[in-house]
Amino acid sequence: MQFGFGAGVLYVVRTDIAGGAPIRFGAFQDLQLDFTGDIKELYGQNQFALDVARGKVKIEGKAKFAQISAPLANAVYFGGTITAGQTICQYGEVVTVATTATVAHAATFASDLGVYDATTGNPYERETGGASAGLSSGQYSVDSNGTYHFAAGDAGKSVLIDYSYTAVTGWTLQSGNPLMGNTPRFSTTFQQTYGGNTVTVLMPNCVGNKFTMPTKVDDYMIEEFDFQAFAGAGSPVTISTST
Repeated sequence: MQFGFGAGVLYVVRTDIAGGAPIRFGAFQDLQLDFTGDIKELYGQNQFALDVARGKVKIEGKAKFAQISAPLANAVYFGGTITAGQTICQYGEVVTVATTATVAHAATFASDLGVYDATTGNPYERETGGASAGLSSGQYSVDSNGTYHFAAGDAGKSVLIDYSYTAVTGWTLQSGNPLMGNTPRFSTTFQQTYGGNTVTVLMPNCVGNKFTMPTKVDDYMIEEFDFQAFAGAGSPVTISTST
């Protein structure tokens, strides 16, 4: 007698491009597979059906996992371009105002995300241009090199600067805007082992239809990925068990 317990493991391999590498879902939480068929009834003049047959069948999967991965998201949903490096947001960098101030990651500065008074929390007003002379108290400007300019009247105040910068670590996914119909295709392999027995589910042709990244104020982000399997040129699903 065979039972199942635990989340198991789930792998995907992108199949619509050459050389797709296997990727495992990290911190895997659970997988739900639904096999749903349309039931058609044949009636005569009486109340109960004379016959019942199944028509179209849909295979839908819903996977939940906690490990965040740009290459995984690209393989199963976006099908865009992956490059090395990432963009990071610096939140609330403390700066004492002078005529100019250069943020810590100015060398790879990407974009300004706002300046806030460290005491009141009120936002400063951003102005165009790089000179401090034309600024009034409560205003700032910033150049492309990550140098912030403030009014002389705000000298000595503490502000919090939010901005983004680039780093050589990690990965960047650019989804692009492909024509409709362009869909990453992949195979899935799921296995669950319990009590010395295994169940393995293989689906060679799958496409993703939903990718969710929900955050919570006091909990982990558990991503959700929904997909559908189809037959293609062969069997849409293969299930093997120990008993």
